[in-house]
Amino acid sequence: MTTSILTYILGLPLLAAALLVLVPANYRVVIRAIALAATFVPMLLAVKMFSQFVTGHVGYQFEQQIPWVESLGLSYHVGVDGLNVGLVLMGAIVAFAAACCSWEIQTREKEFYILLLFMTGGILGAFASLDLFFFYAFHEFALVPTFLMIGIWGRGERKNYATFQITLYLSIGALLALLGLIALYVQSGAQTFDIPKLTAYLGAHPLAAHSQNFIFPLLLFGFGILVSLWPFHSWAALGYGAAPAPTAMLHAGVLKKFGLYGLIRVALPLMPQAAQSWMHILAWLCLGNILYVGWVAMKQKDLNLLIGNSSVAHMGFIFLGLASLNLIGITGAVLVMIAHGFLAALTFGLSGYIHQKTGTLQISQLGGLCRPLRFIGVTLLMAAMAGCGLPGFANFVGEVTVFFGAWKVFPLVTTLALWGALVIGAVYMTRAIRNILHGPVPEKWSQLADATGLWRKIPYALLLVSLLVFGFFPSLLTDKIVPDVTRIVAMANPVTEKPGVVALSEIKNLKSALPN
Repeated sequence: MTTSILTYILGLPLLAAALLVLVPANYRVVIRAIALAATFVPMLLAVKMFSQFVTGHVGYQFEQQIPWVESLGLSYHVGVDGLNVGLVLMGAIVAFAAACCSWEIQTREKEFYILLLFMTGGILGAFASLDLFFFYAFHEFALVPTFLMIGIWGRGERKNYATFQITLYLSIGALLALLGLIALYVQSGAQTFDIPKLTAYLGAHPLAAHSQNFIFPLLLFGFGILVSLWPFHSWAALGYGAAPAPTAMLHAGVLKKFGLYGLIRVALPLMPQAAQSWMHILAWLCLGNILYVGWVAMKQKDLNLLIGNSSVAHMGFIFLGLASLNLIGITGAVLVMIAHGFLAALTFGLSGYIHQKTGTLQISQLGGLCRPLRFIGVTLLMAAMAGCGLPGFANFVGEVTVFFGAWKVFPLVTTLALWGALVIGAVYMTRAIRNILHGPVPEKWSQLADATGLWRKIPYALLLVSLLVFGFFPSLLTDKIVPDVTRIVAMANPVTEKPGVVALSEIKNLKSALPN
């Protein structure tokens, strides 16, 4: 059997983590070199996989399946289609950037890099898995290191409270999602955890309405808590504010998309009747993310808390796209997931650099940093503009697509969401940039050292270039996403395929108006 490139992408970080266990703790250069290599090679492989992905092909590519417990229908099964090929690429790029930014860790480096690599392998495995058991297990494999890294290497007086809260919330969310997945396995009668087989079986033998109405809320709120759906969001900003920069980059940028991906891959297509009844509720809940959390972000005096609340607010746009249940909206949601992954990683990486150099992230104590930190300052300015949805960045393409899709279904909600994006988001982001980067430079910051040398600049440049590439050339993603989202939309709207057909023609018109 040919080994899939995905096995190498997710397996190399796990293998390197096991190798680091044997390396003496005082071999700091060797430990860091292994961690960088174990994230750099998967990134190159992910770029190769993305470039070799056959556009327009409906179904999975780069598949590999190895039976495990055949009596339960368990197998190691990996593969990518339009839904997850961009997520795997984004996750691999962010993982390498996080490893590069880990130079800020000065204590117990061996243990930190082991956890970082386990987290990376778990994240990539979760997005590549086509088996429900491994899909969930890889996520938990990545989640546990998050708790440990915040508790041991976190910062701030409230790091212990933040660790407790994020552990409590995410454990509850993961438990609800697990109950939903187990119930799906039992109620389906397919006797398999294999997602393609389960999807095909339920396409021919749909779940009963009462089963859908029981399972779907478990998945919606279980995955929703993992994504910081309002009002179950309070763990996110506090946890990211206390986390070391590499951990925040990986969790906020990549791992948090697991819940969204689970809703698109499992909940929407397999339980269409329940999805139809819950999407109106989800549409209104997402306004809590966009408006309420946006207002909370405006009041923040700490840069990390501002970025964390901004990240939670952006999740509202993705939920709005999912709630539309049409091709344009869900395509936009996937685009925002990928764009936000790059953006969240970039902003948390930059805030980590500023904290390492100044010892504070209190906005009132900063100012004029664009003078001593020219590269970091300009990069932070561009990241802020991307967060505001400025054209030219991938975030703009995704958010505009979401609004087009949602407007057809929820015009009032979309209007309020637009106000939150154009007014609230712009206010808190531009005000923070003005206070941090412009104005007089406090004397104690006048001699700060900017990022110099390739290894200091490359993680930020790599993430920024990714935002620009997919912003100017969104068809690199949309051409891959649309065929598989069309299939998801058809399954989520079983009564008629007309909405999907109409949406397909509309998204073609939208793509013609966007940069090619």
